[in-house]
Amino acid sequence: SLTVLQALEDGLKRADADPSVKAVMICGENGKFSAGADIRGFSSPKRHGVPLGPIISLIERSEKPVVAAIEGIALGGGLEVALGCHYRIAHVKARMGLPEVTIGLLPGAEGTQRLPRLIGVPAALDIITTGRHIPATEALKLGLVDEVVEENTVEAAIRFANKV
Repeated sequence: SLTVLQALEDGLKRADADPSVKAVMICGENGKFSAGADIRGFSSPKRHGVPLGPIISLIERSEKPVVAAIEGIALGGGLEVALGCHYRIAHVKARMGLPEVTIGLLPGAEGTQRLPRLIGVPAALDIITTGRHIPATEALKLGLVDEVVEENTVEAAIRFANKV
């Protein structure tokens, strides 16, 4: 939602400007990282606020390490946010993917560029063109996530951020 995008932008800018902040951790709520954009908003004639692409670029450009704590699902724009992070920690039951192709849409926030850079072209093409959901263990093997945990993902991501 636009509220979430604005909060992400504001939080990242505050963290980057605050010398006491050494790292940033991005997580979702209620056991889900993000299911991506609400497609109902696509038909709105005017969408005000910051688009997702520049926010992901802001994450990527951060001088401080940004760690995604992926629980539940990271789909579509949610996965694109995670791809912009410097590191990704996933719960063992998490699933990731770019399912928008199954309804005739392409990932719109440079996921089609970031994913191949991270995991290579053949694996990325499979994920991008099929829309299939990747379980965390496969994501780890592909190099999509840096660590898979069975414990509290947010706490694990904070520990990881403190290490890096």
